[in-house]
Amino acid sequence: MNVSDYDFELPETLIAQTPLLERTSSRLLVLHSWNGNIEHRSFTDLAEYLKPGDTLVLNDTRVLPARLFGVKADTGAKIELLLLKRMEGDRWEALVRPGKKIHKGAKLSFGISENKRDPLLSATVEEEGEMGARVIRFEYEGIFNELLDQLGQMPLPPYIKEHLSDRERYQTVYSRNEGSAAAPTAGLHFTEPFLEQLQSKGVQICPITLHVGLGTFRPVSVDTIEEHEMHAEWYSVSEESAMLLNEAKARGGRIVAVGTTSARTLETIGQRYQGHPIQSCSGWTDIFIYTGYKFTMVDALLTNFHLPRSTLVMLVSALAGRENVLNAYKEAVNHEYRFFSFGDAMFIT
Repeated sequence: MNVSDYDFELPETLIAQTPLLERTSSRLLVLHSWNGNIEHRSFTDLAEYLKPGDTLVLNDTRVLPARLFGVKADTGAKIELLLLKRMEGDRWEALVRPGKKIHKGAKLSFGISENKRDPLLSATVEEEGEMGARVIRFEYEGIFNELLDQLGQMPLPPYIKEHLSDRERYQTVYSRNEGSAAAPTAGLHFTEPFLEQLQSKGVQICPITLHVGLGTFRPVSVDTIEEHEMHAEWYSVSEESAMLLNEAKARGGRIVAVGTTSARTLETIGQRYQGHPIQSCSGWTDIFIYTGYKFTMVDALLTNFHLPRSTLVMLVSALAGRENVLNAYKEAVNHEYRFFSFGDAMFIT
């Protein structure tokens, strides 16, 4: 299967650079997967498509201010670090810039301490990987997350050029568990009052966690889909959420994934338990969902509009059909929907 089969034309002017003033004021394209029909609605109309007994699954990961700007300790040359995931202790997987000049053994410095001599945060490159990936060990005094809050910036995707004045606009209102290198952007449209409105009509809210990592930033660089390898990301499902999912399955209610990260987590645990009751669990997943995949957990999906040739377009196409999805994207372009992280939403039912 060719990666080029998931390409489409997208005018750069449709890439949303800033979030809308109100989270729920985005547009909603509704795609009916069984016949390909499309409706153009507003995001709050989602309430009309969700039924009592549906279970809305939210990824409650919280984005780290994981972009650090510093210098090489020996030369003073400027460098950039993007933290992707904590490995153990103070060792992290990260992306570095400029990758060609930061090698194993390099010493990096971030911020200046009160004595104006020592850095607030020091790091040593311990391992080199491909495409700018490194394993970094940090040294510091105090609490790492507090230093990260002080020194770090939100890791906005490279296609967003505008400055984000309010960090919380790149967090969902229900974010709880810190650890992501990017936001689960389908959830950015929700407000607490709208979630309460959905609950009042009988929709169950089910939080799960998947920390978004390197795969979000790594393009598909092969020609055929089967050659692509997904990067592993950490997930967790609580005992209470496992119970909600089991109850939804038992009563025949729909499981509605908010975002591709929730969908990947749900399908991971679906494969893990293979029709048996779901238990509280955690682990690493590198599940790659593309056309031909048979969904076991996800019945409907709320998502944003994704990059051409991306694994996310492939996942959405597995659920709704490639031709239906590419036709919906063409419609979205013609109707000037806003694309990507701060863009409009799409509901596949």
